[in-house]
Amino acid sequence: MAATPSSSPIRFVAYSDYLCPWCYNVSVRLERLERECEDVSVEWRSYLLRPQPGRGRDLERFRAYTQSWLRPAAEPDAGVFRVWEGDAGPPSHSLPPHLVAKAAARVSEEAFRRLHDRLLHAYFAESRDVTDRATLQALWRDAELPPQAFAASEDPAVLDAVLAEHREALELGATGVPAVRLADADTLITGALPFASYLRWVERTRERR
Repeated sequence: MAATPSSSPIRFVAYSDYLCPWCYNVSVRLERLERECEDVSVEWRSYLLRPQPGRGRDLERFRAYTQSWLRPAAEPDAGVFRVWEGDAGPPSHSLPPHLVAKAAARVSEEAFRRLHDRLLHAYFAESRDVTDRATLQALWRDAELPPQAFAASEDPAVLDAVLAEHREALELGATGVPAVRLADADTLITGALPFASYLRWVERTRERR
């Protein structure tokens, strides 16, 4: 059970990438933290592990790589993972799902969260290429978002916002993701911490305040 909340909200900023399995685990844990601590909120920002499209990646090598997802899958408070099946993918680069997620954020915070969760589950549990435009449109429909709002993913301002968040993370010293900080601090904690560690972070923040 969460401790008594402080008088002021505790806001976290989380930098993540939709192609990162450890980011999936941190998403699960921080969403649990929000559910259990009424004074906690999380803002998700973009980090691009693969900023540019790669040259023809080999599907069989990619499929073998996804065996490594079994490690984060075995942790407590983990996302749902499955070794890659079928002939979709491999994903081209990090940017497409971030653009679509930002388009969802223009609809509402709740719309962003629905699509955020849908992107992670589709990639890691359903073997769906979340860099494919048609797949992204299908996931948008799955999340029951307004069809006309999907076009915002092609707005240059959305691209600028994604790239600005990526640069911000780099300037703060991020060398990878997940990376999390308090909204009013610049110190990043990198890596997928256990849920109990995030909860202790909240409790220490409450004590300081």
